[in-house]
Amino acid sequence: MEVNLNEEDKYYLAKKKVESIKGFYGNLISYIGVNAILIFINLYTSPEYLWFFWPLIWWGVGVVFHGLKVFEVFPVLGKDWEEKKIREFMDKEKESRNKWQ
Repeated sequence: MEVNLNEEDKYYLAKKKVESIKGFYGNLISYIGVNAILIFINLYTSPEYLWFFWPLIWWGVGVVFHGLKVFEVFPVLGKDWEEKKIREFMDKEKESRNKWQ
């Protein structure tokens, strides 16, 4: 299922990709900045109880999954996987129609 794209479509897809990468970097910068402040607040106000690692860990997990999706490292989240599944469902549909004809 090969799709022929014109230049405008290619530009639109590239722009969407750049925007998603930009969003990831914004998320990463926020993660670093906010967690640096939380670490400072925690160590300054209550160094006997280290609570800063909870947001550090859970927000970090979110940042990692965001990065995996944006950079298409995790194959289930990528376009190739989507196209493969679409083809698979189309083939199954075609087989079921031919079966009854």
